[in-house]
Amino acid sequence: MVTMPTPEISALTYEEARDELIRVVGELEQGSITLEESIALWERGEALARHCEEWLIGAKARLDAARAGAVAEASGAPGT
Repeated sequence: MVTMPTPEISALTYEEARDELIRVVGELEQGSITLEESIALWERGEALARHCEEWLIGAKARLDAARAGAVAEASGAPGT
């Protein structure tokens, strides 16, 4: 049964959302909750997965920008 208070998903860090998603999946796999609780938990899991994906997309964009900046600096460096 879902007994922990669930914070607003948008306020969670990637690690917090990932850890809660793991907990949600584990609870769903146990199958010891009602159908209504399962549906609510599934919906929260979907939202957590989307939140994690958004974090990962943002991290990739930051890495791509950092790489592009490093390449631009290297190509404009004296002696090249």
